[in-house]
Amino acid sequence: MRSEVRFAGFGGQGIISAGKIAGRAASIYGGKNAVMMQSYGPEARGGACNADLVVSDGVIGYPRLSQPSVLVIMSQEAYEKYGQDIDSEGLLIVDEDLVDFSELPPPVSKVYGIPATRLADALGRKIVANVVMLGALAAISEIVSREAMLDAILNSVPARTKELNERAFSTGYAKGEEALGEQP
Repeated sequence: MRSEVRFAGFGGQGIISAGKIAGRAASIYGGKNAVMMQSYGPEARGGACNADLVVSDGVIGYPRLSQPSVLVIMSQEAYEKYGQDIDSEGLLIVDEDLVDFSELPPPVSKVYGIPATRLADALGRKIVANVVMLGALAAISEIVSREAMLDAILNSVPARTKELNERAFSTGYAKGEEALGEQP
């Protein structure tokens, strides 16, 4: 099994960190092979960025994405740039408060809206919106298990933020399960 995942948004949302954590979850805690490539603009915050992750049960002979099977989109600009580059059978997970489909409808039927930034804000720190999305990703996809993702998160964040990040993950996971149950 080979899964291609693209995380995309703008600098400051933790897009690159989300890709690294998901890769760590798949490889170190999930027993799979993973490779990640990242791209970001020259701006430290606000510029477009993405993290491309390939996860496989076997050897990864080619590390670039050909057509992502999962897109995790956290900004309108990222959706406009990458939203149409998904496999027709893929999963599109978006921050529903930051992405509008009105002019560019998604090319897949499996679209999951997660209010990640709003949920993170309710937890007290918008900065954990990426962890909310990682929770949703673990609930919605079969790329990594819940346990592997949570272990990777807790071993990637500073000790003083572990409780907050665990709550963010659990919130995202619950919202992902809810969104999954709403799909026809």
